[in-house]
Amino acid sequence: MARCEVCGNDYGMTFEVHAQGAVHVFDCFSCAIHRMAPICEHCRCQVIGHGVEADGHWYCCAHCARAEGKVGIVDRV
Repeated sequence: MARCEVCGNDYGMTFEVHAQGAVHVFDCFSCAIHRMAPICEHCRCQVIGHGVEADGHWYCCAHCARAEGKVGIVDRV
């Protein structure tokens, strides 16, 4: 069994996420999101979905990016 790096649960069905040269171990998607999801630099919510990246900064939507002064950013529908 392996231990979740977020909650410490020792669980027989953990899974690994390989990202940017590191290996992370989680026992559920909730813990993976808690550790891996970027934080919107305007409203501080976790970006769980596409999000918007502008000049190396992450936002949950174009509205938040524009509120931080980023221009030319639109949500796609």
